[in-house]
Amino acid sequence: MVKNLFNQLSDLRHNKIVKNLLLVGGITLVIKFFGFYKETLVASSFGLSNVLDTFFIAVLIPGFIQSVFLGAFKNVFIPNYIAELKTGRKISSFQATGFLITGFISFIFVIIAYLFTDVYLDVFFSGHTEEYYELIKSQFYYLAPCIFFWGFSSLLSGLLNISGEFKYSSLPAIFVPIVIVVCLFFFKENLGNNLLAIGTLIGSILAFLSLLITASRKKIISISYPDFKNKNVQLMLKQVPAKVSSGFLTGMNGIVDQFFAAQLVVGSVAAINYGLKMPAFLIGILVIALTNVLLPEFSSLIIENKKKAYRMFFKILKILFLGATFFALSGVFLSDFLVELFFQRKQFTSEDTQIVSSIQKIFLIYTPFTICGMVIVSFLTSMNKNAIMAYISLGAVLLNIVLDYILIRYFGILGIAICTTIVVILKNLFLLFFTLRIIKLNPE
Repeated sequence: MVKNLFNQLSDLRHNKIVKNLLLVGGITLVIKFFGFYKETLVASSFGLSNVLDTFFIAVLIPGFIQSVFLGAFKNVFIPNYIAELKTGRKISSFQATGFLITGFISFIFVIIAYLFTDVYLDVFFSGHTEEYYELIKSQFYYLAPCIFFWGFSSLLSGLLNISGEFKYSSLPAIFVPIVIVVCLFFFKENLGNNLLAIGTLIGSILAFLSLLITASRKKIISISYPDFKNKNVQLMLKQVPAKVSSGFLTGMNGIVDQFFAAQLVVGSVAAINYGLKMPAFLIGILVIALTNVLLPEFSSLIIENKKKAYRMFFKILKILFLGATFFALSGVFLSDFLVELFFQRKQFTSEDTQIVSSIQKIFLIYTPFTICGMVIVSFLTSMNKNAIMAYISLGAVLLNIVLDYILIRYFGILGIAICTTIVVILKNLFLLFFTLRIIKLNPE
């Protein structure tokens, strides 16, 4: 039995997928630690204040566009790009189509974001002072251009992942936290309340340039005239509405939570965001590694060997759920200590620690389901089964609105955390159920 275990460990050590997961996970861990250090500096500088509340509201729409539309397109692009690679045809036309669509989507949504900012604030965040709204808008004008750089960075990182260059696609994420830390130490007085927004913009530009230079040096970029008649391009475009709808509805959960939090006392939006920091730390390391590595891997295996893809899918789910549950429970027990250790200083008081720690404990409960859910999403995306995710996401956002409205009356800000946890768990259980049905109907 012991010998068997050693043999399995030896096999894992030489497994290409495991090596790539460890590489991306290791890089992400370093970046997350640095990002976490950045958050402690931000917390000590601003506390649960108007500046942080308004920054989180200002970044909400650009971040929403990035994850919903740009991130969704990248995830649909990868499996169909791999399918095109398998045909043996020149890939330059497919790449050109991808870059053209990314640029078009980015441009359209930057314009929409600029035009509808006032309406968005009046509808979702009414009842605040003029100074509060001006603070949001001044930061938003720096954050909106990030959409362009995030869009092209997303596609470039996808191309690097497909080529197996996981190290180079993961490292540029370090630029945003580095720039913000530098700004906090040396330019705080000069940049004032716009420091976080300006730091995010500069970091995003540097990340894009890093990816562009790397992809060019590795000779990964190959562009010719776009071809919208290509079979795989057409399949990709058909999948975009379903994937975007799924991402849009998933992203709406965050906006709904921010909306209800903004109805409470000042600092509630920041408290929700800080309560998410440590769960996001655990989730982020695994999700970035899993998505970057598994989506290209699943996409190739689904074409070549479905049975092998199914076996790998179930094995990964079991290992991840057990491991994530252990870390989540550890986090719950250590929550008070960790929040006090990392955040409680200067403007961040002991009362803030109690609020954030309570929210964090509730959020930690859903982490195993979120992590496994991302594996399921990657698996379904590799099979171009995005419509199912859109329907489930619609049900989740409707349930989120209802539960937020009810639970906030009884539990205040904790009600938002309870609601999110319930919705995330149910959503990922439904995703698993439908994935099992698809596998059953497509055994070969």
